Amino acid sequence: MALTLEQAIARVPGWRDAHDLKTSPLGGGITNRNFLVETGGEAYVLRIAGENTELLGINRQHEYEANLAAGQLGIGPEVIYFIQPEGYLVTRFVPGAPVPPEKMRQSGYISLVAGTLQKIHNMADIPGEFWVPKIVADYTAIAERHSVAFPENFDWLIERLREAEAALLSTPYHPRPCHNDLLNENFLFAGRLRILDWEYAGMGDAFFDLANFSVNHDFSDEHDRLLLDSYFGEVTAVNWARLKIMRVISDFRESMWGLVQTGISQLDFDFPGYASKHFERLTSNLHDPRWEQWI
Repeated sequence: MALTLEQAIARVPGWRDAHDLKTSPLGGGITNRNFLVETGGEAYVLRIAGENTELLGINRQHEYEANLAAGQLGIGPEVIYFIQPEGYLVTRFVPGAPVPPEKMRQSGYISLVAGTLQKIHNMADIPGEFWVPKIVADYTAIAERHSVAFPENFDWLIERLREAEAALLSTPYHPRPCHNDLLNENFLFAGRLRILDWEYAGMGDAFFDLANFSVNHDFSDEHDRLLLDSYFGEVTAVNWARLKIMRVISDFRESMWGLVQTGISQLDFDFPGYASKHFERLTSNLHDPRWEQWI
């Protein structure tokens, strides 16, 4: 059973008896409830995990360890405490400004993100595995159990996913620590770039992070070339194809996430609309005449 805000605060050392403690809700999340906690002249963020989030593939211990590592490198917020067994996370509040999508498409920010992703991908191994075809299979089973409606072209999409997976596995890759959720809302500029929300972090394909960042910021081909050049120092045909395939893979995962949330979430958010948006973009990108070349 989920803890109340008061119960969670009482579990954090030094907070139960603090006389100056103030809390206020933080908006923006569509999975958890987040609160700003101020005490002793310091500010923190308390994340109260949403119910049934394990069905989304979230492992709170894995999130804690990934965020801990990223915080120590100054990439993510510093972890202060981990409430167990509930898996609620306390991090230091990072004062900073969001980076609008149009700004993220500027060359300076693309290079900055590429360099930050290199640091993440070179971290020591973290727990958890992130491979989208497996995630899609798991999400499909969960959505079916909750009687969620699938798009009419779902069987066709699954066939394309199998083609994409075969293409990706035709060349070996080495799993790296990855963030795997590079939505615009998870970036913050506070003197340097910080990346928030490590729920889906795990060992995966570095190209997924690159593609996830790209597709979630509506990159053009020109932006994608700059991203690959910033990350690798060159743009090769192999890397170009893998990035483009992973952009489709990213939207497939996001679409299925929306379907699962449609079935399990109690939050006031248009999850069916979210899923439809990503299914439409996924389908559109699969009709790109270059798809056959990429796979």
